[in-house]
Amino acid sequence: MTELAPPIDLLSSGSFACGQPHEQFRWLRENDPVHWHPEPDGPGFWAVTRYDDVRAVGRDPKTYSSAPTIMIPDTSMDVGDHTMMISTDPPRHTGLRRILARDFVPRAARLLRPRIEELATTIVDGVAARGTCDLVTDVAGLMPSYVIAELLGIPHADGVALYALTEAVHATPGESDGPTGPEAAAQMFAYASEVWRTKRDHPADDLASTIIHAEANGRQLDELDFQLYFMLLIDAGGDTTRNLVSAGMRALFDHPDQRARLAADLDGLLPTAVEEMLRWVSPVVYMRRTATCDTELRGRTITAGDKVVIYYGSANRDPAVFADPERFDVTRTPNEHVAFGGGGPHFCLGAHVGRIEIHALLRELLTRLPDIEPDGPTTWLPSSFISGPKSMPVRFTPE
Repeated sequence: MTELAPPIDLLSSGSFACGQPHEQFRWLRENDPVHWHPEPDGPGFWAVTRYDDVRAVGRDPKTYSSAPTIMIPDTSMDVGDHTMMISTDPPRHTGLRRILARDFVPRAARLLRPRIEELATTIVDGVAARGTCDLVTDVAGLMPSYVIAELLGIPHADGVALYALTEAVHATPGESDGPTGPEAAAQMFAYASEVWRTKRDHPADDLASTIIHAEANGRQLDELDFQLYFMLLIDAGGDTTRNLVSAGMRALFDHPDQRARLAADLDGLLPTAVEEMLRWVSPVVYMRRTATCDTELRGRTITAGDKVVIYYGSANRDPAVFADPERFDVTRTPNEHVAFGGGGPHFCLGAHVGRIEIHALLRELLTRLPDIEPDGPTTWLPSSFISGPKSMPVRFTPE
C-alpha cells in the first residue's frame, strides 16, 4: 500500500523554513522519484530525488542542458550572446571555466591555507570577548566574503555587502527585507563595472584582473562577460561556507553526542565531520537542467524542453547509498555526498577552497569557544534554492 503523500511543494520557501523538506523528499524517493511538479507561473518541472538519478542528470549535459538557466523560473542572465558560465554547457563552459581553473586546483587552494587560517583567527577575535553574537552575520558569513574579496582584489567590506545582495537575488519574491532580486542584480552589475574600469586600466595580481584580460573560446572577454563572471564568483564563493558553517554548528547543537565525540578528537575527526555536515546540510538545494531531446528517466517520458530539477538534499539522504541516512555521524565513511554537485562539468570550482575555509573556521570556533550554544531561535533563508540559517544567535564564555 502506497504511503499517504505529504503535501508536496518544492517551490514555497515555507517548505524550507527549518532546513530542507526531508519528509517530502523521503516520500518522493520511495514513491515517485521522478515527480511532475506543478508551477503556478510556468509549465511545471520534473523533480528528481534519488541519488543515482541526480548524478546521472548532472553528468549528462548533452541530454540535460544548463541553458537557459539553472533556476526553476524561466529567468536567465543572458544578454545577447553573453551567458553566465553556470548556465552554459561544454565546450563553451569549458572555455570559461579554464580562465580560473588553475587558481582553484588543490595545490593552489593549499597555498591559501595560511591566509585563510589568519582570517579565521581574526573573525573569531572579533566576537570572542563579547560572549554573544550572531553566528551567521558575525562569523560564518564573513569568512567567504573576505576570501573572495581578497582573491578579486576588492575591500573586505565590499565583499560582505555584495554577498548580501546575492541573498536578495535568491530569495523567494516578496520575502526579502532588502532590494528585489532584479534590483540587487543591477547593484552588483554596477559595482562590477567599476571594478572592470579600474582593473582594465591598472591590472593587479588578482582574479578580477585575470578575468578582464582573458580570452575564452577564441574571444576576448568584454565588460558584460566580466559582470556575469564577477556575480557568479561572489554568489558561489559565499553560499557553501556561510551556510555550511552555521547549519553545521546547528547540527552539532542538535546532536550533543556527536559534538562531544568531535571535541574529544578534533584533529582526527574534523575532516570526516565536515563531509558529514556537507551531506547533512546540502547548502545548494537544487540545480535545474532542460531536456535537449525526448528521453526517459526511471520510466518517465521526458519531452525536449522539459525542466528537470535535481535535488541534492534528497540525494544526500538516499538510503540506497547512505547507511542510516537520517543519522548525523561525524565519523561517517565513505561519504560520497553530492553537496558540490556530484561530479560532471559543473562540479563546484571552489570546492577545495571552500573546504579549507570551513575547516579553519570550525576549528577556531570549537577550540576557542568550546561552550558555544544557541541563544535564541534560528531563522532560515527565505529561499527554495539555497539552504542555510539567516540568523543564529549564540552565547559562550567570553575569552
